[in-house]
Amino acid sequence: MNPTMDPAKELMSPGHLACAGCGAAPAMRWALEALGPRTIVVMPACCWSIICGPYPHSALRVPTFHTAFETGAVTAAGIRASLDMQGLQDINVMVWAGDGGTFDIGFQALSAAAERNDDIIFVCYDNEAYMNTGIQRSSATPAGAWTTTTPGGKIRPKKNLVEIMAAHRIPYAATASIAFPDDFISKMTKAKGIKGTRFFHVLATCPTGWRIPSSHTVKLARLAVYSRAFPLYEVEDGERYTITVHPRDLPLRDYLEPQGRFRGLTKDQIEGLQEEVDRTWNRLTRLAGWSS
Repeated sequence: MNPTMDPAKELMSPGHLACAGCGAAPAMRWALEALGPRTIVVMPACCWSIICGPYPHSALRVPTFHTAFETGAVTAAGIRASLDMQGLQDINVMVWAGDGGTFDIGFQALSAAAERNDDIIFVCYDNEAYMNTGIQRSSATPAGAWTTTTPGGKIRPKKNLVEIMAAHRIPYAATASIAFPDDFISKMTKAKGIKGTRFFHVLATCPTGWRIPSSHTVKLARLAVYSRAFPLYEVEDGERYTITVHPRDLPLRDYLEPQGRFRGLTKDQIEGLQEEVDRTWNRLTRLAGWSS
């Protein structure tokens, strides 16, 4: 537990239905700690549709709207418009979607909301596959990863959604990780004070799909950042890039080898993935004007 959190003010209840070690559970806690009780959550189909609990029960102590896979952003935009008509501008509207409902099925509505600059916060908790329906690949699945639909390892690289969202010139886009709650909460608090479309890409480890022990959830999330596989940064107004957590230049191998989903990779394949990580990191540092 984050020692700064007051249990009496927790907006997420114990007894939810997440798997042991699910990274999506602490991700929700950090987000709600930053946003506070004046928040409405819109939840398209995803693991959290189950984690939240069956109607009429809910693990969240804020209003929660369950909606179709493809309609998270547009539902949130409608709720935002209704609140504005009632003069309730101080209520946050947050979409909470998995990678399927963000990168793939929900992207059309998300892109349209971003083009309109609708005043919503859209959070993708990314466990890098369709975990709730059987571990099928999504466009968020990294290259080389085993899924039930890529038994030999995914060929194509992971979609860079933060850069796609930044290209919409929205006021704020950021990556975050469950292993760095201070960075996560700081960014969400900052986003809370910004009007317009705000987008978060949160790495949320999945022991079941990643083939790791549940006790390694935070460790793997931390290794993703330190190996530069998942850099932590923010983009303001589509052009101002800031790296918020410095990596430790660990080899990508240290992140990949503990995960069963990468067990089939050869030495040459790991070296190829390392080269891609290095290219992506070098491009990010140029955009941020940052040097080690």
